[in-house]
Amino acid sequence: MATRTLLFRVADRVYGCDIEAVREIIPYRRATRLPGAPRYVQGLINLRGTIITVLDLGARLDAERAPVQEGSIILATHGTRVVGVAVDEVMDVQTITEEPIGTNGVDAPRGLVRGLGHLDDGVVVLVNIHALVTQVLL
Repeated sequence: MATRTLLFRVADRVYGCDIEAVREIIPYRRATRLPGAPRYVQGLINLRGTIITVLDLGARLDAERAPVQEGSIILATHGTRVVGVAVDEVMDVQTITEEPIGTNGVDAPRGLVRGLGHLDDGVVVLVNIHALVTQVLL
């Protein structure tokens, strides 16, 4: 099934998420750290009077990775909540056909990757943005 997908880069890999889950994209800004939060939770930002939790997708996928210091924050909706996902670079929106993953060597936390897609110049790892947000909100 082909879906409109927001493509973004984290480290050297291209990822994508369903554009329907994306509310807006903002430039990266430093978040206020939450004591006791997992390392991949960067903290909180105030966006036009709304407090938003920001996650570092790179740190969630690779615990050894240094935190994002620049790039963009993808604001994703999950029910009535909005959560920010920090990425290195937002690239494009394209229609991509999703393929199930099985054991293709994609190393990611359980439930976070929902499939793979193909571009002319490589593979796109399709992230289940709702699973990512749910893991943090619980």
